Amino acid sequence: MIILGLNAYHADSSAAILVGGKLIAATEEERFRRTKHWAGFPSQAIEFCLKEAGITLDQIDYITIGRDPKAKLGKKMKFLLSDPFAGLKTIRERLSNRKKIASLEHEFANHFGADAAAIKSKIKNIEHHRSHMASAFFPSPFEEAAILSIDGAGDFTTTMIGIGRGNQIKVLDSIDFPVSCGTFYTAFTQWLGFPHYGDEYKVMGLAPYGVARYVDKIKKALIFKDNGLFDWDTRYFKSAREVVVTYGENHVPVVGNLFSDHFEKVFGKPRGKNEELTQDHNDIAASVQRVTEELLIHILSHLQKRTGLKAVCIAGGVAQNSVANGKFIGSTGFEKLYIPSAGHDAGLSMGSALYQYHQMLNRPRTEPVFSAYTGSKFSNEEIEALLTQKGIQYKRLPDSELYDRVVAKLIEPGVVGWFSGRAEFGPRALGARSIIADPRNAKAKDLLNSKIKRRESFRPFAPSILKEYVGEYFEKVEDVPFMEKVFPIKKEKQQFIPAVTHVDGTGRLQTVSKDVSPRYYALIDKFRERTGVPILLNTSFNENEPIVNTPAEALDCFLRTQMDMLVLENCLLERM
Repeated sequence: MIILGLNAYHADSSAAILVGGKLIAATEEERFRRTKHWAGFPSQAIEFCLKEAGITLDQIDYITIGRDPKAKLGKKMKFLLSDPFAGLKTIRERLSNRKKIASLEHEFANHFGADAAAIKSKIKNIEHHRSHMASAFFPSPFEEAAILSIDGAGDFTTTMIGIGRGNQIKVLDSIDFPVSCGTFYTAFTQWLGFPHYGDEYKVMGLAPYGVARYVDKIKKALIFKDNGLFDWDTRYFKSAREVVVTYGENHVPVVGNLFSDHFEKVFGKPRGKNEELTQDHNDIAASVQRVTEELLIHILSHLQKRTGLKAVCIAGGVAQNSVANGKFIGSTGFEKLYIPSAGHDAGLSMGSALYQYHQMLNRPRTEPVFSAYTGSKFSNEEIEALLTQKGIQYKRLPDSELYDRVVAKLIEPGVVGWFSGRAEFGPRALGARSIIADPRNAKAKDLLNSKIKRRESFRPFAPSILKEYVGEYFEKVEDVPFMEKVFPIKKEKQQFIPAVTHVDGTGRLQTVSKDVSPRYYALIDKFRERTGVPILLNTSFNENEPIVNTPAEALDCFLRTQMDMLVLENCLLERM
């Protein structure tokens, strides 16, 4: 059984392929197009998945897409008809997007020369949030678990709760559009002067610099309900009929302004594009983050009591809030938590395929997924051919010598671009496409932000830590393979790893396992042997662009920034 899953005509377009229920490949289209959050038809990601599986389109049994235009159709129509003349631009945009989804087979015909009729018979539309739920539960290690999907919106739903048992998911309840935790957070993101799609992580990074003194004021925008769900005060947000999400010819998602005039009356004038961040802005960010955490704990605590289960799986854009994720165990009644590497909308491709395989076809579960390495890979020979063609000097070294050279450069101190194995699926670099540095170097954070990443100074860097040493450095011990949780770093250890210790004493860790990431593990272990510290500073290999996908992109990034060393598999380049 071969299933091709898609997220198409939606932000973070992607493709994934299952063979016999096993995930063979999954990747975002942005990695090929080099445009963040690319939102069109993922033709290059599809081509990559077919190549990795060694098959043609003819051999695919089903093509799934994580959107279902028919979902909650009655509620959608009632919503639009309640004021048929308002928001005509919004309605036109949604109908246009729906039309693209409905003609998916023609895209396959145009891009791949496939027979449109044959393709159409294989297409299955899987509701947005059911796809998210499937992406979280079916790859988890749990036979039974509660499930939460929560984001901005999809298929007229913003939040969905349920239970997964074996190879089936049962939906318990949902919240209809437009009431949305994701929209709530994005409205404040925009007000704080971060206007681009996906900027919410900047608010999360800014929050530790503030004091959460506006919690009560901000909380008035939300209504925590006794049933564990929530509503909101409509005065704070623009009418959903006024807000337009456009994609345009360049397929870049643009979200219209979400906050209302009343919002501005309560919180003041929004921060301008080039206006300096004040302590008041920091405090608003801290308060928004705190309220979001309280809301999520409210939802999960009630879900735990309702289901009586001890394990929970979470997906959706809000599941990328790693600060909140780190607080759920111990605060909600749940004892175990699984979040996939692509919890955001890119994961809809994998989730829709898994839903079709397990839920619809009643196929048994396969092995749990703890590896995000489902993307592109390149051999040493391919890399050497590129470097030779460009006249770049390099050395090809065996692993043991390579690790020694890299560790020596890190200690010097130096910054290293690390390109190894298959690229990660999801927004986090996990040691396959990473920039690494010495976490003991107090100056590393400012150096990386100003000279390599060229981004805001308040944004933190992550500690990749050998799995066996988590308890030595962090106050909580959990497996965090996808860098999806933030934990407090022990106070006595913070002085030894200042480059990865955020201003509030926390770190967004990635636990590195020998069986999942053997080369990255070996490199960190060599660093531990030399320094006594089993941690490397890890950030994504990019410079205001999607994470590098190919050796050529990695080389370009190295040459235009101030990295000291570049490792492409076993090929080593040093800046002279």
